[in-house]
Amino acid sequence: MSIILHITQESQWEQAKLTGIYYNNTLDSEGFIHCSTIQQVERTANKFFANQTGLVLLCIDSEKVQPEIKYEAVGEEKFPHIYGALNTDAVIDAIAFPPDSNGNFKLPPELAKFNV
Repeated sequence: MSIILHITQESQWEQAKLTGIYYNNTLDSEGFIHCSTIQQVERTANKFFANQTGLVLLCIDSEKVQPEIKYEAVGEEKFPHIYGALNTDAVIDAIAFPPDSNGNFKLPPELAKFNV
């Protein structure tokens, strides 16, 4: 099993669970859903989500994702991008992802079960 991660608002995830499809506005604006590997997600969160609350970290089994996943270069790294709406049955966990008191994010201990 290969795990990729996506950061989203808990309310958006709750809505997706009702429909079975997770849709992110970057599908319209960029053509894909941004994701990160476990090694990338902390930096991603601190760069783009600092001080935001109400977030969850979607743990996605990439082998169950129905749309195509492409690993594409962003600077010096390659990030996983999902090219279509995400089928929610590929999400194997949704972990609360609050910032610390300084507004920064740390890897949640729950990720350890994925052999971080």
